[in-house]
Amino acid sequence: MSKINIAVVGCGYWGPNLIRNFSQLTNVDRVFACDKDKNRLSKVRDHFPNINTTDNFENIINNTEIDAVAIATPVFLHHKLGKQVLESGKHLFIEKPLTSSVAEAKELLRLARENKKTLMVGHTFEYTPAVNKIKEIIDSGELGEIYYVDMSRLNLGLFQPDINVIWDLAPHDLSILMFVLGQRPTSVSAYGASHVIENIEDVAQVRIEFSNKLFALLHVSWLDPCKVRRATIVGSKKMLVYNDITPLEKIRIYDRGVESESSYDSFGEFHLSYRYGDIYIPMLSGIEPLKVECSHFVECILEGKTPNTDGQNGLNVVTILEATQESIKKNGIRVDLNWN
Repeated sequence: MSKINIAVVGCGYWGPNLIRNFSQLTNVDRVFACDKDKNRLSKVRDHFPNINTTDNFENIINNTEIDAVAIATPVFLHHKLGKQVLESGKHLFIEKPLTSSVAEAKELLRLARENKKTLMVGHTFEYTPAVNKIKEIIDSGELGEIYYVDMSRLNLGLFQPDINVIWDLAPHDLSILMFVLGQRPTSVSAYGASHVIENIEDVAQVRIEFSNKLFALLHVSWLDPCKVRRATIVGSKKMLVYNDITPLEKIRIYDRGVESESSYDSFGEFHLSYRYGDIYIPMLSGIEPLKVECSHFVECILEGKTPNTDGQNGLNVVTILEATQESIKKNGIRVDLNWN
């Protein structure tokens, strides 16, 4: 097989972007679209006249010409639809977060393994030039020992009816954290509040602890007047600021830090020295991350490779999200993460 046929289920906010990218791939023959809303399907046909559309998901499942399905629906449908896709013998791409619970995620992993099908999660930031450059810089040791990471993902809306702000926004930063640091956290603690819709947190702060005193602070909000997508990584040698909102110069590396004098006889002689060095901005490619992600999914199917953001990757994120929700319900208590 040199080409595949793929269906995109869910043509609301994100689905059309998947359709556009899959349609542009040379190793994709035909693209199908599915949504219960016929008006959405009409708009899809306006932009992609050659696409096959249906408002019945069963038509996708029962179509033997379709090799893979991409799910871009609300989160509460991810497990139900994903399960049907895998049981029908089709490969599965599913938008973040993978599912609404650890139990559901584990079942999808089991089904993918048993049916020998590719399962990939849409953690798009792991395919961005900026995030890959950050991982390269950290792995090189240029920043030194990483002390802590501070991340903010803020905006006004979009409110979701079935998930809170953590399940909506935090998956991006959680996947970025584990990718660039190369490790999974040991525990989480979180606080959140519901201001607009009862029992759906619209602002939250999360502390994520790793080994060796390394920790990350994550602030997410649907109630901020400014759109913010920023991460600060503080190391013993240098510091890095990643601003995803900036069209250019997304990464800045600061040759700055603080050091204590190596020898002193008394507390009165104790001194700290501050280093203020140069700032430099790495060059990044302008390739669209979603195009890279979609291409990677198809290549993994055709070549039998494991995706970079496979089912286990998605399960890792859902495990942290579930623990974070538990911490919020218990007034910020630390919840240890069990990776068994």
